[in-house]
Amino acid sequence: MTQASLYPGLPVSEGVAAGQLYPGDIRPGETLATPEQVAAAFASVAGERTALAERLRAGGRGDEADIVSVGARIAADPMLVGPAVAAAREGTGAAAAVEQSAAAQVAALSGLASPDLAARADDVRQVANAVLARLAGGAAPAPPDGPFILVRREVDPVDLIRFADAGLAGAVSVAGGANSHAAIIARGLGLPMLAGVDPAVLAAPAGRPAVLDAVAGRLVVDPSPRELAAAGAVRPRANGVARPAAPPRTTDGQEITLLCNVASATETRLGLAAGAAGVGLLRTEIPFTGAAGWPSEAEHRSALDPVLGLLAGRTAVVRLLDFTGDKIPPFLAGREPGLAPLLSHPRALADQLRAVLRSGRDTELSVMVPMVRTVTELAAVRAALAEAAAGTGAPLPALGMMVEVAATAVAAATFTGACDFFSVGTNDLTSEVLGLDRADPAMSPALAADPRVLALIATVATAAQAAGVGLSVCGDAAADPAVLPLLIGLGIRRFSVGAARLPQVAEWIAAADSAACATQASRALAAAGLVPGQSPRVGS
Repeated sequence: MTQASLYPGLPVSEGVAAGQLYPGDIRPGETLATPEQVAAAFASVAGERTALAERLRAGGRGDEADIVSVGARIAADPMLVGPAVAAAREGTGAAAAVEQSAAAQVAALSGLASPDLAARADDVRQVANAVLARLAGGAAPAPPDGPFILVRREVDPVDLIRFADAGLAGAVSVAGGANSHAAIIARGLGLPMLAGVDPAVLAAPAGRPAVLDAVAGRLVVDPSPRELAAAGAVRPRANGVARPAAPPRTTDGQEITLLCNVASATETRLGLAAGAAGVGLLRTEIPFTGAAGWPSEAEHRSALDPVLGLLAGRTAVVRLLDFTGDKIPPFLAGREPGLAPLLSHPRALADQLRAVLRSGRDTELSVMVPMVRTVTELAAVRAALAEAAAGTGAPLPALGMMVEVAATAVAAATFTGACDFFSVGTNDLTSEVLGLDRADPAMSPALAADPRVLALIATVATAAQAAGVGLSVCGDAAADPAVLPLLIGLGIRRFSVGAARLPQVAEWIAAADSAACATQASRALAAAGLVPGQSPRVGS
């Protein structure tokens, strides 16, 4: 009988699943590639990126061509290629030869004082991954038939969406934490997921039976027949949930609107089946995190139509591209993240807005701006939205903003005249206030209960109520049992959560008393010497 192997990890999306292991990383293993093969792989990547840069430049996309050209130059750099070829000549495996050379370059670049030069470390890693893919034949093998568990060094949100309807039962990631976007998508889909798993799991053989227990926090490869059968009998809770007849209410009659956060048609169908009134956050950037340039209007339409086509007559809040954190595509590597690149590009914003208006014509459409820091940014988007609406003949939708930057939350009252609604993004807000990276394993939605974060949300709620501006929470904290009552206590009555979490959140709402929640929120703030509407000093 085969001995079971156990790999502990951090549960970032709870659940239990059974299936075959599917290593999704494209890696040639430790085959003894010849020096010529390693050199040819670098040359192939350099040539491919040079050709892409030329096509972009010929199409008038010079800024994108310049970015792609950086990768081409790195792939041809003797300082990167030479050591890898030399290692292969000395008998080192293909993957190790490339990875060792890249690691040395990354270490050298990361220590440079210039932020621009230090940012080239990301480009080196991306080139190394492309070379590894070339050595491996350019593509990972197709996933197995039947349920499977995806194992990757860093699970990509796109992986989860792409495989959601193709047998994906769960995911295991060496990197990342509870606030990574892959974890957020996993929770929305109801997929069990572990992060922070020992890299040794990457060597586990493909096709082996496994049990992923994202409650106890472990992956068991080659489990006993009894363990395998028990895990295989577990089904995601949301799959068989009937749609509620009405929006949930607290015990004292307060009606709460529940929407879902989605990035795919699969999540949207799941959320609507579980009773969502619509979509409160459509993450438009997820399909493009691997893009080589800004998406065209046609590419946006291709991603939007399957989702918005399910939402005729329903709420659809579409967030503009949010290329930040772990969602920065190759063409923006090393550049300022967030809203600025979108606003400064001559066509990127207009292309997306036209696509949103056309794809969402039959929905109750709103457009939401991420990572807002100034009223000027909102004004620029409003002007572009008005122009796009005039050009497409579509009605002008409501314009809202994410509140996920601490300084923006403190100054919420100054934004009320420039937008129609606020939506609090608790993930990034909590990360900034507590000084934790989103990918830090210590990050979790429950940390939004910290009085410093809660006080900022209270400030936003007070400003919204005073100005008659709409307010919702779309961060993952809205689906946390410790934070949800506090948010209700602050007077928030509209939440958007992961699709698979809707039934549980509805149950929590039905068991809550809004007056008791208000008392709980006041006590939490008072314990930190604060009162609702009073903000702490940012960074305190």
